[in-house]
Amino acid sequence: MSNRQRWATRSGLILALAGNAIGLGNFLRFPVQAAQNGGGAFMIPYFFALLVIGLPMMWLECAIGRLGGKHGHGHAAGMIDLLWDHPAAKYVGSLGLFIPFTIGIYYVYISSWTLAFSVFSLVGSYSGLTTRAEMGAFLSAFQGVTVNNHFGSVATAYLAYLATLGLTVSVLLGGVARGIERLAKVAIPTLFLLGAFLAARVLMFGTPDPAHPDWNVSNGLGFVWNPDFAALADPGVWVAAAGQIFFSLSIGWGIIHTYVSYLREDDDVALTGMSTVGLNEFAEVLLGGTIALTAAVAFFGVTATEDIANGGAFDLGFQAMPLIFERIAFGNFIGCLWFLLLFFAGLTSAVAMAQPMIALLEEGWNLSRRRAVAIVAAAFFVLTQPVIFFHGYGFLDELDYWVGTVGLMVFALLEVVVFAWIYGIDKGWEQINRGAAIKPWPLSKPVTKYLTPAFLATILIWWLISEVPAKLAMEGVAPEARPYVIGARLMVLGLLLGIFALVRQVSANWSSESGEAGK
Repeated sequence: MSNRQRWATRSGLILALAGNAIGLGNFLRFPVQAAQNGGGAFMIPYFFALLVIGLPMMWLECAIGRLGGKHGHGHAAGMIDLLWDHPAAKYVGSLGLFIPFTIGIYYVYISSWTLAFSVFSLVGSYSGLTTRAEMGAFLSAFQGVTVNNHFGSVATAYLAYLATLGLTVSVLLGGVARGIERLAKVAIPTLFLLGAFLAARVLMFGTPDPAHPDWNVSNGLGFVWNPDFAALADPGVWVAAAGQIFFSLSIGWGIIHTYVSYLREDDDVALTGMSTVGLNEFAEVLLGGTIALTAAVAFFGVTATEDIANGGAFDLGFQAMPLIFERIAFGNFIGCLWFLLLFFAGLTSAVAMAQPMIALLEEGWNLSRRRAVAIVAAAFFVLTQPVIFFHGYGFLDELDYWVGTVGLMVFALLEVVVFAWIYGIDKGWEQINRGAAIKPWPLSKPVTKYLTPAFLATILIWWLISEVPAKLAMEGVAPEARPYVIGARLMVLGLLLGIFALVRQVSANWSSESGEAGK
């Protein structure tokens, strides 16, 4: 379709794809995952998963996206239907709409925390707090879970959410080239500059407290990078590494398909995919692996940092880091930069999560860009309300588990089976190599056909056996929280069925395309 939107430049697409991939997980989740799973030993399954899952899936999704764009589809539902002439195909592809839309509901809210904390840091709102417990109480009251002398309600968090949603909508209204691409060209270079500055500043910490000579930058780097090879015998470490690759590269979401659909038929996807992976890994491994945990060890020591890491990414980013900034020169300003770094990472990802559903509305019902954005924004706003007001009952965590963990793996496995086995790996590889400036190495073809789906299936089965039964039984969930957990599950099911219904309604126009795409 000649009237489809297009990226203005290849660099704009790569930066937009990088903006989609580089999110809060690069700077918060990655260092925590490494620390919890053997330190440097974690990097072995991490890079294995990058080669076996990350790169092949990036190329695969880029190829599917460009093919879909050729036939006028900007969403995975229409694209998978092109590859597989079967009534179930569109529902498999619908997962690529359901996943980013549902994660976007709560991701915009989480991103808004970083915007608020950048202001809090700059104006000294948490000055005088000296312990993680105090910072935890500050964050909890901000989220409306508790009440203290800092926040009497969720009102401040709500204002930050509205501001972040407004910024997200303003970018989306600009369209692909004038909105998303322009944001990426500003936000991603700025993010890298902020990350490089913060990493350099952390490496200058040395030994902040002479009374604790082992609390230093060298031990901080070692905490992440020194390997505990015994951890490699734990299947959970391999699962965690693969999970991080999914979060890191945003594969299995359905977003890459949409972004690449705005390329032309012969535009390169192989080098584009490799460039995107390279930018993401630089942000995650070099910057994300250096800043937060290294600083935590330098100021709190290894034992306390392990406790912080076990508490999760939010404990590291919103409790430990502010306390560190309180102890250094120009700490308010540097803390503001830290949270702005996180905000830029969150904003570019939030924009990406909304785009697949907008594409469905534009193409399926011929809606204007403005109307499609308005509908998605209104849906985000309404559906985020229980996330905000029931946060203390685990509503957000429940959504994240079923959609942001299990859902990603299911969709990734299904799409690689469709691409490599149903559509055919030979035809699929022709799509990847078409117009390629640098062609993938030959070994990656059998890896994509055999090893990638086998690895994904193994991880999914391991999850189904080891984690899902306890999760379904709500083990460890407080009795008062169970109704909210059930409500979150019903919301997930309702959204899935609703998106299936939307796709079914518009799919009548796709019936003649599968055969053409398979030629």
